[in-house]
Amino acid sequence: MSDIGKWKWLALAALALVVLALPQVVKSSFALDIFIRILLFSFIGVAWNLMGGYAKQLSLGHAAYFGLGAYTSTIMQIDFGISPWIGMVAGGIVASIASLPIGWLCFRLRGPYFTIATIATAQALMLIFLKFRDFAWGAEGTTIPNLGSAPLMLQFETKASYYYVVAGLLALALFVTWRIERSWMGYYLVAIGEDEDAAEAIGVNAPRIKRDIYMISAFLTALAGTFYVQYIYFIDPATAFSFNISIEAALVSIVGGIGTLWGPVIGTVLLETTSTLLQSWLGSSTGGIQLTVYSLILMAIILWRPTGLISLFNEARRRHLDQKPAQVRTSP
Repeated sequence: MSDIGKWKWLALAALALVVLALPQVVKSSFALDIFIRILLFSFIGVAWNLMGGYAKQLSLGHAAYFGLGAYTSTIMQIDFGISPWIGMVAGGIVASIASLPIGWLCFRLRGPYFTIATIATAQALMLIFLKFRDFAWGAEGTTIPNLGSAPLMLQFETKASYYYVVAGLLALALFVTWRIERSWMGYYLVAIGEDEDAAEAIGVNAPRIKRDIYMISAFLTALAGTFYVQYIYFIDPATAFSFNISIEAALVSIVGGIGTLWGPVIGTVLLETTSTLLQSWLGSSTGGIQLTVYSLILMAIILWRPTGLISLFNEARRRHLDQKPAQVRTSP
């Protein structure tokens, strides 16, 4: 194993230790809530990045799968008493199946037309659930029964437990992305993202690859939906199918670096921390100035680093590799 490879694994091990130890050191509920939001939107961003980053299919409708996962697990829990752990997987399967007809329709379009179509599907699902008062509680939504400490029902008394659950989900998404990135599917996705017509010309089955990666992305996004409603103990169509979820998933990936493993995580750490701290410091009495500051920071990053913040780390690594041969040549 090369020195660079060893340092990568050492850095990953150190990061894992920090993530695991953080709730034991930080006792503030407010701080833990920020960390949970960072991990959650990192997870959603990594799931979105499979489709929007590697394949460069700009979907702004991932809230559809977030909501389907949330509603599937909640209905199973409240109406049938089934554990949300099982409902989480079931919600992922429902979202994956739903992605087939949605993808079949949306993938017939390209560019901004594809993006608009994905937005429309998410909004259509929200309107459908708004009308299902008897089946899905309509616009009023419902609260999830608080059972106290019930780990088998995905309910905990401390925020630290929720922290570890969402950290596990993020680790799962990163592992799946890492495996796909290094497989034939990953190479095909990059080829489709660069030039779909050229990829098909050399034998890549673009419709099948996009369908498969869309299913995986939808499955992971649905897991996040189940976790979120269990964390806040409430669900309604406006929350489950919120357009902000789709926007946030895309933003954290774009700011961090699309088509990269750690880009969405880096973007989430910056954007979620900035947003939460600005809201906490400035509050609502300043007439939305926190949104103005947040927007200026976002525009500055996109203009300064259009390839994402992860390019800073890549440039530092390249400089290190360029300097290393020079050091070897000058050594006695």
